[in-house]
Amino acid sequence: MKTKLLTGLILMANTFGASAQGESIIVLEGHYQGKNIYVQNPFAGSGVGYCTIKVTVNEDVTSDEINSSAYEVDLTQHNLKIGDPLSIKIYHKLDCGPKVLNPEVLRPKSTFETVAINVSNDKILTWETKGEQGKLTYIVEQYRWNKWIKVGEVDGVGTAETNNYKFEVTPHSGENKFRVKQVDYTGQPRMSPTAKFSDPTTAEVTFAPIKVKDVLEFSAPTMFEIFDSYGNIVKKGFGQKVDCNSLKSGFYYLNYDNKNDKFTKK
Repeated sequence: MKTKLLTGLILMANTFGASAQGESIIVLEGHYQGKNIYVQNPFAGSGVGYCTIKVTVNEDVTSDEINSSAYEVDLTQHNLKIGDPLSIKIYHKLDCGPKVLNPEVLRPKSTFETVAINVSNDKILTWETKGEQGKLTYIVEQYRWNKWIKVGEVDGVGTAETNNYKFEVTPHSGENKFRVKQVDYTGQPRMSPTAKFSDPTTAEVTFAPIKVKDVLEFSAPTMFEIFDSYGNIVKKGFGQKVDCNSLKSGFYYLNYDNKNDKFTKK
């Protein structure tokens, strides 16, 4: 009980301290992308002076001129490298609020260029890039069943020099297609060219039975998707056997290997 009471007193003291100081904080967090922050800075609610009190970058107080209706947080003064983590705090009076005009510049943008992309005989997808500006995840996709399927992820390095990546893939029979992509804050994907690969050691997969009671079985482990008659996906995964006991009786559509088929659940 004493511990809880003490904690409550500390929280109250902190709250009153913030009010006594008459300031609030806008916190921006992200990574340095080589661009500065611009802030619209109104007058204080009292009409005396401007709203911003001070600005810190990674806890260091900046020397930027903030006593104006708009100002720039010059990040070039802080010895930052592209991709370095950033925490910008704008301390301002309680009766007003500065407006950050371009907060998106702290979020990485996909800018990579593909130098090369290939699949080796040992089933390793490799790609080489340049021109990255900020760390973004590469999404690895494989073309199956007339659509691109996500099969994995690899973290991007995020630096402009040449970077090399690799990912072990699981090919289906016949010709395979692979690519990588990034999706940044704009929501628009940036994609690599397609890498094609055929593996003569990967045999064509079959399945049985056509009329399933309990278990549907493939001739070899494969990626699969099962849809009901309305087009809703009911099962997906990778394996050689699929437990179908939970499925209701009726027709189902089946994607597996590089094929589309159907079966009946008894």
